[in-house]
Amino acid sequence: MFFSERLFYAIVLMMELKEFFDLHPQTALAFSGGTDSAYLLYAACRYAEKVRAYYVKTAFQPAFEMEDAVRLAGELNAELSIVEPDILREDAVTRNGPDRCYECKKRIFGAIAEAAARDGFSVLLDGTNASDDAADRPGMRALKELSVLSPLKLCGLTKADVRRLSREAGLFTWDKPAYACLATRIPTGRPLDERLLKRTEAAEDALSRMGFRDFRIRTLGEAARLQLTERQLPLAIEKRGEIKEKLMPLYEAVLLDLEVRIEQ
Repeated sequence: MFFSERLFYAIVLMMELKEFFDLHPQTALAFSGGTDSAYLLYAACRYAEKVRAYYVKTAFQPAFEMEDAVRLAGELNAELSIVEPDILREDAVTRNGPDRCYECKKRIFGAIAEAAARDGFSVLLDGTNASDDAADRPGMRALKELSVLSPLKLCGLTKADVRRLSREAGLFTWDKPAYACLATRIPTGRPLDERLLKRTEAAEDALSRMGFRDFRIRTLGEAARLQLTERQLPLAIEKRGEIKEKLMPLYEAVLLDLEVRIEQ
């Protein structure tokens, strides 16, 4: 059984990461390759006695996320395992109901927990930080049920703190935009399948290659709805022809959402 974080709430309010790893010298880490889990892996490599990172490869993660995870683990000389649950075989996930995130997290972290236990780890960590709102992230319920610990949150480190510390540590992920899985681009209630996910990944990869960052391409029927930050709206006008050229073969229409995306 993984360690329960409830036992530590009273003593970790002002805890620092070094102290956390003094208490948990051998840990497994759910590693997405994003800013938060990257810094947590850096801290674990620095302070823990033993750590192994576990990256979950599914149809919900674009290729660049795994590339970043492998690169960062290599730069830190960290042990990395790839876990590959077939998430599209899970009806509770693919029917894409209101609890899809919870159902997905439960299965993904369950797969990590099983792999970590086989490797001899009894403590599993994730990169949730103190800025993350549990009310806005239903998947956190699954983490609690599986007794996953969140050191960044327990130590009071916000997203801004993590970015600052990551930059000071020289991690290339310090300014990486927040990224949610591909399934979040599909409206709740519309069943998830490989075609929808691959189309979204291809479209977002195309925009990324044009210089866009911190954006989303939402599925609206068979149309693409582009959500950009305010500073990137002029780039959308400049690249209008190229956007049409790359995305129109994938969608029946391409729409620009004038409700700008808040930078993450």
